[in-house]
Amino acid sequence: MEAGAEKSDGLVFHPMDQFIVKPFFGEGAVGTFTFTNSSFWMVMTVLAATALLVLGTSGRSVIPSRIQSIAELCYGFIRKMVEDVAGKDALPYFPYIMTLFVFIIFANFLGLLPGAFTPTSHIAVTAILAMAVFLTVTVMGFVKNGAGFLGLFWVSSAPLPLRPVLALIEVISYFVRPVSHSIRLAGNMMAGHAVIKVFAAFAPMILLSTGLGLLVTPLSILAITAVYALEVLVAFIQAYVFTILTCVYLKDALHPHH
Repeated sequence: MEAGAEKSDGLVFHPMDQFIVKPFFGEGAVGTFTFTNSSFWMVMTVLAATALLVLGTSGRSVIPSRIQSIAELCYGFIRKMVEDVAGKDALPYFPYIMTLFVFIIFANFLGLLPGAFTPTSHIAVTAILAMAVFLTVTVMGFVKNGAGFLGLFWVSSAPLPLRPVLALIEVISYFVRPVSHSIRLAGNMMAGHAVIKVFAAFAPMILLSTGLGLLVTPLSILAITAVYALEVLVAFIQAYVFTILTCVYLKDALHPHH
């Protein structure tokens, strides 16, 4: 079987197969309403977030349990981020930003489980999250400031001849925001998982009982461990980056003037 796969495809292993969206029940094509592996792990993400933030804090003990401590730490961390980056007048939007952070970080961490699927490795998921942020801050910017929101694109501190050019650059960079916002998260999650899969493909070489296999297998296991540890860090950092950029965009909507 492996020889046939190698002969037909050129590779025995395919690192990108782990990102294929498949029906969770049975086989066949993925339709509009098909419950897929991606859907399942997004449901698991929501359940895990609910368990942490709702069930974990339902007791509200004076001496918190471990899960309550984690929930309170997460709450304080994001609230301080919103206040420091976007200002106190952005605190009414804290629940939305908190929801984004918790969903992304749980999706990232659950995707590190063996056999799991990482929804945030798909641009279809991250693009929806990024577009929701983009449309929210844009609409809010016009609602809060009216036509004054367009001051975001007019760099009044620059020399007058340069202002039209800078305004064009600002407009382009503004509409590129959802693209970079989504690709950054999906690209980083996909790259790390693909690298782990590549190293994992070399781990069984010890079964060949050759000198090369005895050398390659321990090195591949060491590499998997190192990359996996890095992916744990990346899972948190990417959730943090997505959230703090959301705060930056929110600040621009609330205070559009340069």
